[in-house]
Amino acid sequence: MTSVTLLPRGGKEERLIPPQAVDAFLDALSEQGLELHSFMLLRHGKVAAEGWWAPYSADYPHTLFSLSKSFTSTAVGIAAAEGLLDVHDKVASFFPEEAPERPTDYLAAMEVRHLLTMSTGHAKCAMEWARRHEPKHWVKGFLHAPVDYEPGTHFVYNNGASYMLSAIVQKVTGESMLDYLRPRLFEPLGIVEAAWETCPRGISKGGWGLSLISESIAKFGELLLRKGNWNGRQLVPEAWVEAATSKMMMANDGGIGIDWTQGYGYQFWQCRHGAFRGDGMFGQFCIVLPQQDAVIAMTAATSRMQAVLNAVWEHLLTGLGGEGERELPSVKEESYDMLLKRLGSQNVQPFYPVTDSVRESALNNKRYTFASDDDGIQSIQFQFERNEIRIEVQMSKKKHAIRCGKGEWVYSEAVFEGKLQPVAASCGWEAPDLLSVNVCVVETPFRLTATFRFEEDLVRMDWGRNVPERPREHKTGRIVPNDPG
Repeated sequence: MTSVTLLPRGGKEERLIPPQAVDAFLDALSEQGLELHSFMLLRHGKVAAEGWWAPYSADYPHTLFSLSKSFTSTAVGIAAAEGLLDVHDKVASFFPEEAPERPTDYLAAMEVRHLLTMSTGHAKCAMEWARRHEPKHWVKGFLHAPVDYEPGTHFVYNNGASYMLSAIVQKVTGESMLDYLRPRLFEPLGIVEAAWETCPRGISKGGWGLSLISESIAKFGELLLRKGNWNGRQLVPEAWVEAATSKMMMANDGGIGIDWTQGYGYQFWQCRHGAFRGDGMFGQFCIVLPQQDAVIAMTAATSRMQAVLNAVWEHLLTGLGGEGERELPSVKEESYDMLLKRLGSQNVQPFYPVTDSVRESALNNKRYTFASDDDGIQSIQFQFERNEIRIEVQMSKKKHAIRCGKGEWVYSEAVFEGKLQPVAASCGWEAPDLLSVNVCVVETPFRLTATFRFEEDLVRMDWGRNVPERPREHKTGRIVPNDPG
């Protein structure tokens, strides 16, 4: 059984980065309302700074969204080194039974390298088309999607391309990409928690769906920084790392920001300042800065990903010496201690100072019913205890309970987006009749916030989520008279 191995931690005396640079970075994110869940900075192979924003912690995996693509690229590189495929192989040749009997010239010309560089020739992401027309057979759906341009000439960010890379790896290896990577990548790095969502046919989704802890993201970045070599063992061919992380295609920003226009490699983005990265929706980052011999791993919940990168360049890059190595300034030891204290006490949401209300006894075990609508909430019941509140929600003939700590996080499980997931919840009273609740789905970026205003026999509920940003929703429930509970 693979054991968890941790990255070495740097000491204060090594001065890997000035603490004021990290402080300035954290201040910039806070001032802009950018929600970070974890942060790790490596310098010269050692952890220079790290922190988690409660209730997120070092032990919880976090879904990576499109940062998964960079791991998919790595699997393809390893398979190519084993002689199982070549980047010039035709995509359709791997799936003769699923491909059209008479493929178009553009589909026939599509190669593995075009999947890697998002230059398949599709006018838009092919995944939506594939899943709509072949919901149980995404490979067949992809191969039948219209190809509008000559492959290699047109960049379109395409989850379908990444999924097909995973399907090809499974085809040539006889095992899922997750299982293929375990002995070749994850186990040598001491990564034991990796999980990857699959399609209806059991193929790792490739373009998304991988979950890892923050330290594993940092290890992956360090491996790339060392050109695929880990403690003297070449896990990924050096030539593949160099090709994958170089500029292969011009890229458009899709309205995100300037760091999405620097170019695209094999499922990796180029950055300004000589850096490269893998990234995922809502702020999942693995940033490699070769000139500074540094790696930055982050998980987050923000749609303003360019703002996060701007803060990295303005504060962390500057603290690391800018573009080019130079000696860092001396810093008082107390500054390191203050940074350690700050990083050890972060929270995604401040606790409410008032943990009890005079109305709790009157509201205890009361159930409120709601008019039926699309969200399926039929009723809510509150049970008030000394240190927590238990909220019981009846939805679509199923009952779900959430435990909320008064002024602290309480960990439990709850159904979110159709499956039981780990959550942490806290609550407090903003006013004697206004209860506020925070629920973090701790292996995802998602945080739900709700307020309940109690008025005689009514409760007015207002709720929303941190990402994606949408208008908050409202509904009113009426107390059930003489409810036995």
